[in-house]
Amino acid sequence: MIRFIYVIAGNLHRAWMIPLMGYYSRHPEKYSERFRYEYNKHAIRLMNHTGRIYTQAYGAENLPKDGEYVMFANHQGKYDALGIMLTHEEPCSVVMDEARSKMPLVKQFIDMVGGKRLCLHDLRQAARVIREVSKEVGYGRKYIIFPAGGYSHRNGNHVDAFKAGSFKSAMRAKAPIVPVALVDSWKVFDLWSLRKVNTQVYYLKPIPYEEYRDMKSVEVAKLVYDRITAAIAYAEKYHPEIAVIQ
Repeated sequence: MIRFIYVIAGNLHRAWMIPLMGYYSRHPEKYSERFRYEYNKHAIRLMNHTGRIYTQAYGAENLPKDGEYVMFANHQGKYDALGIMLTHEEPCSVVMDEARSKMPLVKQFIDMVGGKRLCLHDLRQAARVIREVSKEVGYGRKYIIFPAGGYSHRNGNHVDAFKAGSFKSAMRAKAPIVPVALVDSWKVFDLWSLRKVNTQVYYLKPIPYEEYRDMKSVEVAKLVYDRITAAIAYAEKYHPEIAVIQ
């Protein structure tokens, strides 16, 4: 948390960017999705420079070249979505826990990409969000979803259990599923330290609809979970070239 406070304090002279981001997000008819996404990435780079945060991506060549897809990642902390967006070239959006999405800066980042807020304790609202995401993915949008729902502070690279219902958005849209393994992302805002921190994002081989079309959501969740945990195990042994082929 100390780094989060440090990053905000270190960028007070850029506070004018926050209302500007709010303005951009309220006027998508004036500012394209690409413009807002690139501005988000610009803000993330400024934040990372101040906070001495370095993110390395592996496996970008695995991402489908054309069309929609949904990325499912393990959840470690507040930096997770930012780390993915920073390393993901094409505009994408995110589904996030409603309570956590209202924090300063986080709110602006989510609004800029038209993110969805999910109330974890309201099944009806959650079902509506899944339908909305499925519809937008069908129109070609790309989404980040954290199927664990929440995260435990200082959980290291442990992968919490995935909720099978999270995968229905991709399954209904018949879209490719891209497992994403995050390594050391939790260190950014959970370590009580300001020393340099390195995080990794691993884009694994996509799972096309044809591969999972006959599977139940529970089976899809297990498949993605197993691939992410395997990738993290290889990444922790300094074998990124093996991690990205999981």
